[in-house]
Amino acid sequence: MVDPVTARLWSYRALFVVLVAVIAVGRLMPVDAGSTGLPGPDLLLALTFAWVLRRPAYVPAWLVVALFLPLDLIFHQPPGLGALTVLVATEVLRGRKELSAGLPFTIEWALVAVALVATAGALQILMGLFLVPRPPLGLELLRALLTAAIYPVVVAVSAHGFGVRKATPGEVDALGARL
Repeated sequence: MVDPVTARLWSYRALFVVLVAVIAVGRLMPVDAGSTGLPGPDLLLALTFAWVLRRPAYVPAWLVVALFLPLDLIFHQPPGLGALTVLVATEVLRGRKELSAGLPFTIEWALVAVALVATAGALQILMGLFLVPRPPLGLELLRALLTAAIYPVVVAVSAHGFGVRKATPGEVDALGARL
């Protein structure tokens, strides 16, 4: 029989995979909502960053790569570049989790905004190095800022809708391991 801690961990990983799949299918839908010319926020990045900062065990590095590498292919982006930048950003945020555990949400929000802008910039630089056609830098930075603007909504839905809350300092799981 599977212990409850492992079952909970894998159920949240499965939920994350389902949410990523739903968002990806939504991005593939041929919906024209007025076509304002503005890029939409990247819900995949916002969701990934929110879950990594709240419960890093739910979104391990191998899962990030396993999900974002096929998404590069599905969305016709250079294979691996998007996955690499997301992996680096999530690992940087995961490394800062201990420092940001007791900080207010506004500091976390600013940290995520910096990570989003850095991810967009790094992707532009990598695409330039590999001579891959890239979208305009202004639109990518605007997408990063719109993603940062929607980040609090993603955090609220994750916390209240799915129960993915930030671990409190000193919180332990059922086996006594620190979260």
